[in-house]
Amino acid sequence: MEWNLLFFVNTFFLGIALAADAFSVSVADGLNNTGSNKKQYLTIALVFGGFQALFPFVGWTCVHTLVVLLKAFEKAVPWIALGLLLFLGIKMIIDGVKGDDEEGKVNKLGIKTILLQGVAVSIDALSVGFTLAEHNLLQALVAVSIIGIITFVISLLGLFIGKKIGTKLSNKAQIIGGIILIAIGIEIFVTSMF
Repeated sequence: MEWNLLFFVNTFFLGIALAADAFSVSVADGLNNTGSNKKQYLTIALVFGGFQALFPFVGWTCVHTLVVLLKAFEKAVPWIALGLLLFLGIKMIIDGVKGDDEEGKVNKLGIKTILLQGVAVSIDALSVGFTLAEHNLLQALVAVSIIGIITFVISLLGLFIGKKIGTKLSNKAQIIGGIILIAIGIEIFVTSMF
């Protein structure tokens, strides 16, 4: 692969495509966690961007070393993403239904939940590493850095949009956020099957 404008344009659009799930989950997080501060939003965006950069690089590394093992794992990726997002979405819905009486409650995400979400929205990016196989190490590092930065920015945008909408929806936001996570899990699963 040559260093040219096409390399950067392709990587930019790949980053946007991969960030779509992170954006949706960020909106759900913003809906659910209207009491979160900028520090937590930066943490969420960094985790999402970090995983979106890490997973394609792991895929690239595996293509150059462990292709056979990763091919077998590739079939499990949609199942893992579906399971994680279903778990998180159902938990949010249950918490939202239970918390209907709790006016003024401030919801904040724990680090375990943020990490699970980061893995769930990024695990499909592992297979993107296969498409980077013709890149040398420096090109792969540049590509995954661009992907990570784009995801970071798009995730921040999603969080602020979700927060703006979430303050208007009050306690229904957590239920809506859970439904969004479940829908994303199903979408990842269904699109990977075809």
